[in-house]
Amino acid sequence: MKSVDVVYALIYDEITEKVLMVNNQHSTWSLPGGAVEIGETLEQAVIRETREETGLVIEVGSIIAVNEAFFSKQGHHGLMITFGTKVIDGEITIEDKNEIAEIKWMDINTANNLMPYHRDGVERLLKSSSPYTFQGEC
Repeated sequence: MKSVDVVYALIYDEITEKVLMVNNQHSTWSLPGGAVEIGETLEQAVIRETREETGLVIEVGSIIAVNEAFFSKQGHHGLMITFGTKVIDGEITIEDKNEIAEIKWMDINTANNLMPYHRDGVERLLKSSSPYTFQGEC
């Protein structure tokens, strides 16, 4: 199986208590994110993917979740890393209409239903924190 690293950005609006989600063209909702490219750090990848999918520039915080799955049909072993993030610039726009069908702020219950792989829900993600450090070239 091929190893594939994927990063996601949890963007949470504390005032409205909503989570920003994207509807991919294949009809699945997720947090903004995608595959890490060769030579790219996890932080660089989540910033790039979020900008590409939503038009927003983010500041990356701690890792708030790590998920792992085997995607047998694709022959992939996926490692999905979710970061807590904050919006620092930009306006929500669909940058690539071939990839993203819709961008929407979702209430926590809806987000939880769309992301059942986070068993304890968005509420737990908002409390979770593990430092992320890029150690540079060793």
